[in-house]
Amino acid sequence: MRRLARARKAPLDVVMRAGMVELSWAGWWVPAIAAELGCSKKTVRRRLHRFNRSGLEGLEDRGGQGRKRRITEAERSRIIGLVKQPPPGRLTVQADGELTAADGAGRLEWTLDSLAAEASRLGIEVGRSPVRRILLAEGVCWHRTRSCQVEGRGL
Repeated sequence: MRRLARARKAPLDVVMRAGMVELSWAGWWVPAIAAELGCSKKTVRRRLHRFNRSGLEGLEDRGGQGRKRRITEAERSRIIGLVKQPPPGRLTVQADGELTAADGAGRLEWTLDSLAAEASRLGIEVGRSPVRRILLAEGVCWHRTRSCQVEGRGL
């Protein structure tokens, strides 16, 4: 327990909980442990009881906590894959050399709104903000950088 309480490569939460157990074994009272570690007395009591019930496994986080994802990993991958495809309004060269657009009224570049609309068309119910979060988390750029025009000069 002493080694775990001083570990540098273990998760911080587990190290802190091991420190609670170590201080408890050293004879410290719950209020003193809470003050030393900067947490509430209720947290210390709960963690000590859980350790007494489950042993070292009681120091780990329980799985399955928190809100579940609404979009599956496969759907996330499909949204990311959309960015790699040409937008509906962009001209593409056909096999015979002719330029055509999939949708003449479509956007020339992907926007968050057009990506969300295309995902909805594919059966993925997702809004603009989740699309943005998904793309930012993956480091995917969905738009081109534009230069500003100031007094006839590009910056």
